[in-house]
Amino acid sequence: MTRSLDDLDRARPVDPGKVAAAEERLVARQGAGRLRDRVVDAVLFAMAAVLWLITVILQTNEPGAVPVWVPYADWVPGLLGCVALWWRRRFPVVLGVALAVSSSFSETVAGAAIVGLFTVAVHRSTRATAAVCATSLAALSVYQLLWPMTGVPPVTIFVIIGLGHLATVAWGLSVRHRRALVTSLRERAAAAEVEARLRSERSEHEAREVLAREMHDVLGHRLSLLSVHAGALAYSRDAPADDVARAAEVVRENAHRALQDLREVIGVLRAPVGELPLPRVEDVLELVDDARQAGTSVELQDDAGVTTGDRTLPETYGRTLYRLVQEGLTNVRKHAPGAPVVVRIAGRPGDHVIAEVVNGPPAGPPSHPDHPEGSGAGLRGLGERARLVAGRLDHGPTDSGGWQVRLRLPWPS
Repeated sequence: MTRSLDDLDRARPVDPGKVAAAEERLVARQGAGRLRDRVVDAVLFAMAAVLWLITVILQTNEPGAVPVWVPYADWVPGLLGCVALWWRRRFPVVLGVALAVSSSFSETVAGAAIVGLFTVAVHRSTRATAAVCATSLAALSVYQLLWPMTGVPPVTIFVIIGLGHLATVAWGLSVRHRRALVTSLRERAAAAEVEARLRSERSEHEAREVLAREMHDVLGHRLSLLSVHAGALAYSRDAPADDVARAAEVVRENAHRALQDLREVIGVLRAPVGELPLPRVEDVLELVDDARQAGTSVELQDDAGVTTGDRTLPETYGRTLYRLVQEGLTNVRKHAPGAPVVVRIAGRPGDHVIAEVVNGPPAGPPSHPDHPEGSGAGLRGLGERARLVAGRLDHGPTDSGGWQVRLRLPWPS
């Protein structure tokens, strides 16, 4: 049952709606990023162009006669620097160094050089940023030494230049660290989403395993009763009418109960929230009665008093004990028909509860001759149940040729 559910889960197609929604979100995020980059490029180009234009106007209004080619030797590199900002994202370091060197002889390229330094601080390492910043400071210092500004102390000029570079680098580094933080948060959110999905899938897988185990225990017990009585009807055609009617009534009743159990399981699968109705330790008495009606000689020895309600066993432990008795009686009917069975329960609160199902040698051939040893799924399920409640399951043949299944569970006081 578990294997078929796993195969069904692996064969389940991916939801096209979820895939389309994820693609739409990705495309929207990429489109928003491209639009943001274009807006930033336009703003920075406009700032550099405005600084170039202001510098050109100030140089034009400066008194003094200079050769005609001197202004153009300053203006053209500044204009080319503004245009070169188009490639600032692809070659930030190369462009930053070129603009910084150009500022040693061109005043109008200063705006583009500041944008280049900012770009390096945003997109490249701190070492590369420091190198470009040092180059720019050196180039501007050379320019001030060659063409000092009249009326302003040189120290003031160098302080302004240093503070301007420091502010530009700090701004770029803050933008870079903010982007890194946002990227890290997105990666963490994506990792958390994947982890949550894996945790949900694991929970669903565990729930399917529990459900498959419950179906095996419940339906296996009912169907084994049906098999025993149906076999009796098939091979005892000359039996008295009362015996035939009694066996047919047992078949009908257990078939009805099996259908009810199946409906309950299907109801759990269909309902958004719900649990499979779980048995209690007191229901062991019903198991023993059903086995006796099926013709199995069963002796119940409950020294602990848990099946009669004299002592209370926690639900989880009681349910595990119930499954032990159910699986033991079912296996006796399958593999040792006609063998006498003894169900023993002993223990006390604060210590342990010990339950065992012991049967003698079979009186006839097994009801499943093609698989005399069985698949062992029931015993494996019992072992898993026992480990979940810190218990221990032992099973094996007895000296008399029968079989014994023994369960030891803690009994909290």
